[in-house]
Amino acid sequence: MGEKIAFKTRMAPELGGPYSQAIIHDGLIYISGQGPIDPVTNQVSLGTIENETRLAMKNIRLILEAAGSSVEKILKVTVYLLRMKEYSRFNSTYEEFFIKDLPARSCIEARRLPFGISIEIDAIAYI
Repeated sequence: MGEKIAFKTRMAPELGGPYSQAIIHDGLIYISGQGPIDPVTNQVSLGTIENETRLAMKNIRLILEAAGSSVEKILKVTVYLLRMKEYSRFNSTYEEFFIKDLPARSCIEARRLPFGISIEIDAIAYI
């Protein structure tokens, strides 16, 4: 069994709690939930579900690339969506990040998310 390594990059938003930005273990990277937080200002950027999804996915991409991985290597995604009525609009934006071979995914309607955001996404990828 390999070692568990806490991974952090300054390219993505700083942490807002007592958890790692990502964990690397046995060739996999487990990315903590990412929301619409501007990686430059570290401020929440509320907006449409499309804008919030795009920013959350960009943050995931930044972490993956800093770790030597990519969006194409994502195996599993979990999405926490505040309003399921925005599901189709979310999907349209989410698909912009994948050319082929979409990862496995779960989508859960969350009653409430931190900082008033509408979406949070976590991911598991290989390196």
